[in-house]
Amino acid sequence: MSSIGFFKQALSALQKQSRSHTRHRLNQWFKWLSPGLSVKRWLLISIGGVVLAGLGLAISIRLTPIYWTIQFLKKVLQFITNAVPYYISGPIVILLGLLLLLWGQTRTVGSITEVLRSEGDAELVDLLLAHRRLYRGPKIVVIGGGTGLSTLLRGLKAYSANITAIVTVADDGGSSGRLRQEFGVLPPGDIRNCLAALADEEKLLTELFQYRFRAGDGLTGHSFGNLFLTAMSEITGDLERAVAASSKVLAIRGQVLPATLSDVRLWADLADGRHIEGESSITEAGGTIVNIGCHPACPPALPAAIKALKEADYIIMGPGSLYTSVIPNLLVPEIADAIAASTVPKIYVCNIMTQPGETQGYSVADHIKAIDVACGRPLFNGVLVQKKPPSSRALMRYAKQNSHPVFLDREEVAKLGRRIVLANVMSEDETGCVRHDPPQLAGVLLRWYSKTVKRK
Repeated sequence: MSSIGFFKQALSALQKQSRSHTRHRLNQWFKWLSPGLSVKRWLLISIGGVVLAGLGLAISIRLTPIYWTIQFLKKVLQFITNAVPYYISGPIVILLGLLLLLWGQTRTVGSITEVLRSEGDAELVDLLLAHRRLYRGPKIVVIGGGTGLSTLLRGLKAYSANITAIVTVADDGGSSGRLRQEFGVLPPGDIRNCLAALADEEKLLTELFQYRFRAGDGLTGHSFGNLFLTAMSEITGDLERAVAASSKVLAIRGQVLPATLSDVRLWADLADGRHIEGESSITEAGGTIVNIGCHPACPPALPAAIKALKEADYIIMGPGSLYTSVIPNLLVPEIADAIAASTVPKIYVCNIMTQPGETQGYSVADHIKAIDVACGRPLFNGVLVQKKPPSSRALMRYAKQNSHPVFLDREEVAKLGRRIVLANVMSEDETGCVRHDPPQLAGVLLRWYSKTVKRK
């Protein structure tokens, strides 16, 4: 009796699994009829093609073999309709034919695309639906540099594939600085981070692009991604073409553009009277920045960047180092002009913590004023600020580096005419390191965009 009970349980489990699998397959089939996939029209065209091919065959052979086939089918159908009423047998045959056609079409498409589909358990129809959704997303332009920009892109790519990252080329430190001096190329570091963040196979590409050589004459300290982009620049002729070619190789969602192709070098005047040259030297100087600019004074913007700004549905600035990642892009006059002329929602993502050597003691309003002063006008109408402060462990860690949470001075921000978006967009690791959380940050920014568009 126990064996019979066991077999009953096994049979019941198999039946449930079979029903679940059948429901899943039917659900996947019906997804092929979802709006926007452009499948229904091709299915109808396929049916029409079958009918026309049969008609053409009948005409070409003067119906001789077809006639006897039709007569045979007529007798079979008469037998069926005599046995089963036509109003039952007809719909059953039609349904059977459609199911066979649909099954054949899906199996054919599945066989063809099996080798094209990336590894994983995702169904082809789900990948197509996701592709359609992403490419119907808003045209988002993000402006900045450093790790802050790549963090934001990592979250935004889940909402839209129409992303343009405009990246600073003022970096002159580390591997980028060495390549800039030795090869005369524009610094590839920030662009490398953005390409890795927008790639579908992000984890593997990030590891590959961020890999730094630990040995080798002249290779020590260089990242693979920087060398890759430098080689592409040499092959294609300039950084713009190199990034475009690399984007195709990496199959990224969106595009990454340098703000300018000019050899831009930052300078800053400090409150103690010092004049500092070079992006890496500005932060190391440890003073209070009162003025910032670049050589050449008015670098020309990349035309593709201006085009992206004019066509944008949404413009985001930051997060990132205020004076060495965000503002350098805005020192390109055409970019600042294009942002100012745009009427779409524009928001600045304020940093969570102050940065020694750049923004020590800065409040949210101080960040906004610095951008306004550098550009000579207000460029955005909203500012995103972290709501919940970091843990005491994180505060102690950052206090040792003279870094503190950016204080929200609401009244001053209101006087500047900016709308405050207060949200929890922070992640903190076990060591107390504070960063923006990509999914949370992107989710808040897209919700604010939707509300702003509806309000308009």
